[in-house]
Amino acid sequence: MTIPRSTVLLLPLALLLVGCQRESEQKLSYAMGERVTNGPLTYIVVESAWSTQLGELFTARVPQNRFLLISLSVTNGGGAPISLPLFTLEDGNGKQYKELSDGTGVTNWMGILRTIDPGQTQQGKLLFDVPLTAFKLRMPNDGEPGYEKFAIVDIPLRIDSENSASPLPGGVLK
Repeated sequence: MTIPRSTVLLLPLALLLVGCQRESEQKLSYAMGERVTNGPLTYIVVESAWSTQLGELFTARVPQNRFLLISLSVTNGGGAPISLPLFTLEDGNGKQYKELSDGTGVTNWMGILRTIDPGQTQQGKLLFDVPLTAFKLRMPNDGEPGYEKFAIVDIPLRIDSENSASPLPGGVLK
């Protein structure tokens, strides 16, 4: 049996289109609290909190803008250890802000060296120095730097009235 030449030429194109269709069907934007699967990693953004300083009195750290702390849980469902890079926030204008590499003053800071073994979960807080606004947290899969794919979690600007009443340094805004 001979397969027509046109069928042989169109088969790779058809497979490519099917692959693209499945990829575009994957949800890429999530709300806080939703389970986010990106490659072998599963993320849950638990909460976010704003702060005007970290630490107390003489050891206090003061941000250039505001500190934004994001509580996060990451599970490695793959078969090999995965190292997580520093995360990035993106504002409504597309400007990106890298996670701070110094977590001094943050309880349960996730750290800078984050290798998660297969089947393990790591929980902790990410720290950013950013303007007071809504953001999108970019969460990578296990791809090589420059080739990773990102899932996005919306981090809304949420200020609780009980915490925003105090303009004093050290007041935490959620």
